[in-house]
Amino acid sequence: MQLKLDGLDAHLKQAKAKGLAPLYVVHGDEHLLVLEAVDRLRAAAREAGFSEREVLVAERGFHWGRLVEAQQSMSLFGDRKIVELRIPSGKPGKDGGEALRAVAAQPSPDVVMLVTLPRLDFAAAKSAWFQALEGAGVSIKVDTVDRTRLPAWVGERLALQQQRVQGGEPGRRALQFIADKVEGNLLAAHQEIQKLGLLYPPGELGFDQVHDAVLNVARYDVFKLSESMLSGDVPRLVRMLEGLRGEGEATVLVLWALTEEIRVLSKVRQGLAGGKPAGVLMRELRVWGPRERLVPQAAQRLSQPRLEAALALAARLDRQVKGLQDLPPPGAAPLPAEPWDGLQQLALMIAR
Repeated sequence: MQLKLDGLDAHLKQAKAKGLAPLYVVHGDEHLLVLEAVDRLRAAAREAGFSEREVLVAERGFHWGRLVEAQQSMSLFGDRKIVELRIPSGKPGKDGGEALRAVAAQPSPDVVMLVTLPRLDFAAAKSAWFQALEGAGVSIKVDTVDRTRLPAWVGERLALQQQRVQGGEPGRRALQFIADKVEGNLLAAHQEIQKLGLLYPPGELGFDQVHDAVLNVARYDVFKLSESMLSGDVPRLVRMLEGLRGEGEATVLVLWALTEEIRVLSKVRQGLAGGKPAGVLMRELRVWGPRERLVPQAAQRLSQPRLEAALALAARLDRQVKGLQDLPPPGAAPLPAEPWDGLQQLALMIAR
């Protein structure tokens, strides 16, 4: 059974009358939301009488027989128990897959099993072991909080501690300010929101109060950089590039991410010009998630000559970051002396 994260509370209310499922799988990369979901499941299991807890971490060298033993063995005191299995890599391997299928096939009425996994790729989501887990219990996919929804998420979290921002533009500016400062770091966002609860009483928060309290704890992901480039969000794009530079990210990785995105845009542009539907192109090029909407929009607004010019600039930057001599075409301007400035120039060619 598949369950959305926002449906977990309703499921747990029903479980008070009908009983908990024997197995729950929580998977996703948003660590704060995964932890909160597991905490709620654990609390519900304890309330239902599963008083003992056993934690297993499937790291290198883990003996999968321990999982089967944990599910089948009874407590010395006869207590029902919670067995938590954490698979940090998300890839249990052959032995792990067989063990997971075994425990899924023989659930115990005295055990609630909680399995946590990172975000699964397509192959893992379709694997026999994951399908067995999903069929035997409840699967909860924890999606990341999209950047466009982050201000609203912050507002919802403030409401949980009886706080709110001002109405109108000042309030929107305050939420946007918090989102800019904590982007890509939801655990830090949670801590900053809790700090506002400690510093100020319940009620309305002014922009100055938020500004003085919230630190810059943003953590930028090079693979999210393309989303801001595709959407044409120039302020965010520049902010992310500056953040990645300050964090010491490798220029070669940033250049690779930008160049791959431009290559995809070029292929999509050619495909659209040839009459292929955008949906077909997205499947062929394996474009998923937010990019499935952003890539066709960007490809339609950019001309093929502009994309070819961007790829030519990317090739020159590639030589620069590798310490090789630049080979500019006739009439081309020299590259900026600092590679990060060249990366920004490349990204802005697409964003604008």
